[in-house]
Amino acid sequence: MAKRSRRWLDEHERDVYVKASREAGYRSRASYKLLEIQEKYGILKPGHRVLDLGAAPGGWSQVAAGIVGESGLVVAVDLLEVSPIEGVTVITGDFTEPETLNDVMSVIGDAPLDLVISDMAPNLSGMKEIDQPRSAYLVELALDMARTVLRPGGALLAKCFEGSGISDLRDGFRGSFGKLNNIKPAASRDRSREIYLLGRGRK
Repeated sequence: MAKRSRRWLDEHERDVYVKASREAGYRSRASYKLLEIQEKYGILKPGHRVLDLGAAPGGWSQVAAGIVGESGLVVAVDLLEVSPIEGVTVITGDFTEPETLNDVMSVIGDAPLDLVISDMAPNLSGMKEIDQPRSAYLVELALDMARTVLRPGGALLAKCFEGSGISDLRDGFRGSFGKLNNIKPAASRDRSREIYLLGRGRK
């Protein structure tokens, strides 16, 4: 095993959020990012209708389903297969493709959503000039979807990376939402440029 891979694996095994997610039965340490944001901003409520974009392996959907309860709706969509999650409708496919989008809309029905969440990230090459535009594009896709499916007053939470194009993304959020928050959860690794944009109050 390469030294870099071994170093990452050792760090991963020591990670307190990895250990906590295993003990709590969450599929990903990323669950704690959403839990922290939920604790501060209360974006999920019982009965809420939620769309999780780029859901695999399903950690965010687990958190959302546990909060919205049986009276709510959680739809998880990803290119990768997501193992079944209680209280979650899982759709495998690219939501930008008509067939997958039709599947999503058929589950959502006529009622708009309260929240769209997106922890999507591109396959990183390690080169900022390539990775940053790819990341920004995924945020733009999430924003476009949110504009389509959210109710007035609804919210969008999306992962992005600090760097080129972030100002344009923030402007896009401000154009569609009354409030914008920039969030760096404690569960995000310090060296990561990862942040989350939270738009609330869909105009």
